[in-house]
Amino acid sequence: MNTPVYLDNHATTKVDPRVVRVMVPLMEDDYGNAASTQHAFGWQAEAAVEIARTRVALLVGAMPEEVVFTSGATESVNLALKGVAESLRHRGNRIVIAATEHRAVLDTAARLSQYGFEVTTLRVDRTGLVDPAEIGRAIDPKTVLVSIMAANNEIGTIAPLEEIGALCRERGVLFHTDAAQAVGKIPLDVRAMNIDLLTLSAHKMHGPKGVGALVVRTGVRIAPQIDGGGHERGLRSGTLNVPAIAGFGLAAEIAGKEMKEESARLSALRDRLVAGLGEAIEGVRINGHPTQGLPNNANITFPGVTDDALMMTMKDIAVSSGSACSSASPGPSHVLLAIGLSTDEASASLRFGLGRFTTEEEIEYTIQRVAETHHEVAERLQHSVHVH
Repeated sequence: MNTPVYLDNHATTKVDPRVVRVMVPLMEDDYGNAASTQHAFGWQAEAAVEIARTRVALLVGAMPEEVVFTSGATESVNLALKGVAESLRHRGNRIVIAATEHRAVLDTAARLSQYGFEVTTLRVDRTGLVDPAEIGRAIDPKTVLVSIMAANNEIGTIAPLEEIGALCRERGVLFHTDAAQAVGKIPLDVRAMNIDLLTLSAHKMHGPKGVGALVVRTGVRIAPQIDGGGHERGLRSGTLNVPAIAGFGLAAEIAGKEMKEESARLSALRDRLVAGLGEAIEGVRINGHPTQGLPNNANITFPGVTDDALMMTMKDIAVSSGSACSSASPGPSHVLLAIGLSTDEASASLRFGLGRFTTEEEIEYTIQRVAETHHEVAERLQHSVHVH
C-alpha cells in the first residue's frame, strides 16, 4: 500500500485512467476548435463535445441541448444565480438559500444582495436538513429562485430534492441545486425532481479539473454572464475545452454505469471507517444525517484535540477539516456551526472523503493511524494544559 492515503475526494478526485485515454488524442491529434465549422478538425472536435453533452445529460435525466459547459461548479453556480436574478429582475428580487450551502452559492448570493436583491437564508436541523415547509414559508410573490444543494460537501446530508422541486414548481419559482458532490454518487433526475437548474463538476467524479456544466431546463431563461462569440447557445461564450469536456462526458458515463455497485462498496468502507474509529476512540461524534447521506462521506468530531493538530501530526493521511474552497478562510466550518456544533467541536472535526480508488487496506490503515495520532495529540495537549 502506498502512502500518503488519499481520503479527500470531496476536494477533488483522481482522474480515472479510462478518462485520460479519451482526452489525450484530442490534445495530440484531433486538436481542432469545436467552433471551426469549415474543416474536419473542427468537425471532429464538435462531435467529441456533442457525445460528451449527451453522456452528461443522461446521467441527470436531462436532454443534451439543456447542458451548458462551463469551467466548473463555481462558474455554473454564478451563471445560475446571477443569470436568473438578472433575467427575472422585473418579476422579483428575492432568492432563498440554506445556511449550509457551498461558498460559491453563499458568496454569489452576498454579491447579489449588494445589487438590491434580498437573500433569505434558511436554518437547517442538527443533521443538516432544510425543512421543505420552511422553504414554502420563505417563498413570497417577490421570490424568483430557490437554491438548495443536493448533498452537502462537508457532512454529506442529502436534501429532499423531489419535495423541494414539487413545491417550487407549484409556486412558480425556479429551483436550482448545486449537485457537484451528489452527481455520480446518488441517482438524480431533473425531470422527476422538478429541477430547473443543476450544477455539476467533472473533477468530483474522477474527471478532469476545470470543466463543469449547468443544466438549464428547456424554457428557463437566464442572462449570460460572459459575453463573446455566442458559444453554448449564447449562454456561455468562450472556446470550449474539448479534451476536458470529452473526459467529463466519459467520467459521467462511467459514474452512471457503475453507481449502484460503487455506492454499495463505498458505503461499506465508510461504515467500517466510522465503526473502527468509534471503537478505537471514545466519544467521537458523527456529523450529518444517519441515513440520508452520501455513501463516500464521513465527517467526525474528535474529543480533546484540534483538527489542525491531528492533520499536522498525521501527514500520511490526506483528509481535510472542511471545504477546499474555504481553506483560505481561517475559522471553523460554517456548516458545522449551522448544525449546532460549538466552535471548539467544529474545530475538532475532520472530513473523510472516499473514492473509486480507496481500498479496504487503506481504510484499516487509516483507522489505526487516526487512533494512534488522536491518542498522541490528546496526551500532548493535556500535558500542555497542565504545564500552563
